[in-house]
Amino acid sequence: MEINHHIRVLIADDHDLYLEGLKTCFHGHSLYQVCGEASNGEELVRKSMELNPHIVLTDLKMPLLDGAGAIKKLLAANPSIKCIVLTSYENDISIIEALEAGAKGYITKNMPKQELFTALEQVSKGYPYYCHTTSSKMIRLLGKSPFNPYGEQRIIFTDLERKIIRLICEDRDNKQIAAILYVSIRTIENNRSRILKKINAKSTAGIAIYAIKHGLYFLEE
Repeated sequence: MEINHHIRVLIADDHDLYLEGLKTCFHGHSLYQVCGEASNGEELVRKSMELNPHIVLTDLKMPLLDGAGAIKKLLAANPSIKCIVLTSYENDISIIEALEAGAKGYITKNMPKQELFTALEQVSKGYPYYCHTTSSKMIRLLGKSPFNPYGEQRIIFTDLERKIIRLICEDRDNKQIAAILYVSIRTIENNRSRILKKINAKSTAGIAIYAIKHGLYFLEE
């Protein structure tokens, strides 16, 4: 995707007030530009074919065709489109359905404006994005689902990084990890940053899901 041109974003939501508010986030942005909008799933599919956006930003709950169904249809017609879903509920099972349908990531509707553009940047580069508020319950659901954006990608980690990854998966914070491994908090912070960079992730959820999908951490039944 060329970044010296506008990245066209098609947005979809069946609530006019939210749709208008979402559009204002893009006003004057130098890189991302709203190329169209839709108020239901069928309209989203049709406009995706007409406008050929780079990214689709869509609500999960819409009339006529829900977000997951629309994503499946529009990607069948144009697999190059990157999709991000918007949700009001952090543990909504529909998130799993949308990711399995081909969405690259998700964010909650109450996210800070900066997280919206972080998600857009991450997904535009082809990397998955998980909302910063992703719960341990959602991580477990994603870990057990067929959804796997990483394919056969394999990354080499140091022994310390592997230990930190496993403790992150156990929902330990930096202070707890440092105490368990008898190292400084700064050491944990630096290693966590390197892990995020290695897997092109932006959040702890990204580390945990990568680890589960690649056998670095095993979920208990």
